[in-house]
Amino acid sequence: MRIVIIGAGRVGLRTARVIRNEGHEVTLVERDQEKVERAENEGFEVIQGDGSNEETLERADLESAEAFGALTGDLNTNFVACMVAKHYDCRTVLRIDEDYRENIYRKYADEVDEIVYPERLGAIGAKNALLGGNVTAIADLAENLQVVQFTVTREAPMHGYTIAELELPADARVLAFGKEDEALRLPLPDDRLEEGDRLGVLAEFDALENVRQILIGGAATAGGV
Repeated sequence: MRIVIIGAGRVGLRTARVIRNEGHEVTLVERDQEKVERAENEGFEVIQGDGSNEETLERADLESAEAFGALTGDLNTNFVACMVAKHYDCRTVLRIDEDYRENIYRKYADEVDEIVYPERLGAIGAKNALLGGNVTAIADLAENLQVVQFTVTREAPMHGYTIAELELPADARVLAFGKEDEALRLPLPDDRLEEGDRLGVLAEFDALENVRQILIGGAATAGGV
């Protein structure tokens, strides 16, 4: 795929690295000279200019792009850029940050293909690390809906149970399963949960703590996972 990303800061540049490592073509758009030079030093094609300006985006050749990521720290810039990219039939991804509110999310959710909220995933990841690394945030799908990977421990209440026997909260679903030394795959009813096994779970944010206790064990933590 060919992907255009505006914003070569910590989120945009990190995303660009991952996408390039997977074999896709990435063009970055950035107005800050220092960030432009840093990205160019890493071998990226960079268009310097305002990412919310259609002329700047045309220089990034949106017509040949299949996806567009508005990953700057400015919500208004990101939204305007996504609206421009929509006219070029690009898949659009909008970043929102600490000024996040449910009404803001709902206001923009219908106008773009995906919304990402790095701060929420970053906070979860930091807390997961403090709890021992058995929980990994994978994706923030909606305002209150996340995909999280859990690593089963020997102390888990459901250790030794099969997927068919696993009882999760009503607002949580198992999406993927993998043995400790294997890649994740679709879960099978007779897959047995053993120490080190990993489960990808789709859940409402408020259900994550209950899921953690079932698959990992231990006392409840304040504020959820």
